[in-house]
Amino acid sequence: MAADNNIQQYVGSSQATAIFGMFLPDSVRDYPDLNILSADMSVAAGLDRFIYQYPDRFTEVGIAEQNLVGLAAGMASEGFLPVAVAQAAFISMRAYEMDRQFLGYMKSKVVLVGLNSGFYLQYFGNTHYCIEDIAILRSIPGMTVLSPADAPEAVMAMSAALKHDGPSYIRLTGGAQAPTVYTEKCDFTIGKDIVLRHGKDVCVFSTGACVGHSLSAAEILKNTCGIDAAVVDVHTIKPFDTETVDSFRNARLFVTAEEHNIVGGLASALSDYTSTQSGFPPILKLGVRDTFSKTGDYSYLMSQHRLTPELIAEDIKSRFDCL
Repeated sequence: MAADNNIQQYVGSSQATAIFGMFLPDSVRDYPDLNILSADMSVAAGLDRFIYQYPDRFTEVGIAEQNLVGLAAGMASEGFLPVAVAQAAFISMRAYEMDRQFLGYMKSKVVLVGLNSGFYLQYFGNTHYCIEDIAILRSIPGMTVLSPADAPEAVMAMSAALKHDGPSYIRLTGGAQAPTVYTEKCDFTIGKDIVLRHGKDVCVFSTGACVGHSLSAAEILKNTCGIDAAVVDVHTIKPFDTETVDSFRNARLFVTAEEHNIVGGLASALSDYTSTQSGFPPILKLGVRDTFSKTGDYSYLMSQHRLTPELIAEDIKSRFDCL
């Protein structure tokens, strides 16, 4: 696809702007039935260029996420290719029944995009923090759940979702504050993790903005205490890549790092698999430990839940030393 060949153009962009401001307007020629629907998110998603170029392909439903999903499903049934964008907390929680019935049950080809997942909405507080969306959406039969690490990978995830046969959800975390992980196009395949760093002692399975933090944590571990940590970008939570997990079974410790509740998220997906097999190491689960948060800015929230590179490294070292 021509629109995502030059991945460098998306480096440094916020994830939403990369997808909606640059990638999707250039993708209309590849997808003549592409339509975007928004629940009052056109400005936040950087949709100005798309709306200006293709006003007849854009529908604004307002703050009505349940209607958003229903309308998208109806368009899909008539042969359109809808991309529905809303705040992650509301497209997952408020619209759950519609996600389940209209998309999962009806197998509608709709791409859901959850903006500002995790803690990116900062001072909006716990009503807008989204630490449950992986758990909610992965529970729907047939739903594909994608969690890109940065803006370039968000573009790759959208490209894959548009080609995918069935409903999918793209979870965007970190925004412009997400560390840049990808500076060139890679082989992004739904259901196939990307090993970013090899290591023999520990394997860190990370997703979303935590991928960049995990890479930094691995460097800290190597430089300060000699712990050799692999880092795996789990960009697809569902379907879950068990083959990559199998390839690291000789590690002494598995770690999951996610801007999400450790209940129902990446940690649970990994545990669901390893608990059915033998020969895997113990799992250290890093993320939101089933609690609500004290409101603050993004860096404060990430520190509060020990998801900064320094705190990730500290927790891994502490657990590794006990093995």
